[in-house]
Amino acid sequence: MPIPPLVGWLLVLLCAATGGYCLSRIRTGPPAQRVAARGEALMACGMAVMALPASVVTPPAWMPWLFTAVFGAAALWALVRRHPHHAVDSLAMVYMALAMVGMPDMAGMPADGRMATEMAGMPGMAGMTGAAGGAHAAPPGIPLLTGLLLAYYAVYVLIAGSRLVPTGPASVGGAAVRPDTPVVLRACQVAMGLGMFAMLLAL
Repeated sequence: MPIPPLVGWLLVLLCAATGGYCLSRIRTGPPAQRVAARGEALMACGMAVMALPASVVTPPAWMPWLFTAVFGAAALWALVRRHPHHAVDSLAMVYMALAMVGMPDMAGMPADGRMATEMAGMPGMAGMTGAAGGAHAAPPGIPLLTGLLLAYYAVYVLIAGSRLVPTGPASVGGAAVRPDTPVVLRACQVAMGLGMFAMLLAL
């Protein structure tokens, strides 16, 4: 993705740490927590790979289609299980993966300058070199859809982040009652929301 290298590596570290914690929670806790941990772990691993700076690690040409297949299936599974947020997460990953298809830095795809030169040397194609150069300036995604996803994740991070503020544990019969979702897992969900917001902002 067109992310500055420093931002990309920070996202990789954030997502890798989040994915590692979520993977450690897959076999512990109630079933609902394990399901949430599996979904967050998949998202974290996918985002860590997608956030790798293209200037350092050139993704292969088939990578966007692999993301589309994996997260398309994850979105369908989340819809069947009635987990709307995980479905939105997975569909956002599909959207970003498809946006990567049109990027010139994908393996096997020539950069716009070389493409324009090759087109200029072909009979009847000289007039299309301006269009090839103009395509580089166009955003890879759909601006309206990108804006809607940015708004969704901004609201999600604000709401989920506000739930991290301690309000004092509830008690029943003098014993403290722990929330259904561990605080660290909720913090991971906020971190993933911030990561998605940053990656969508780069489109």
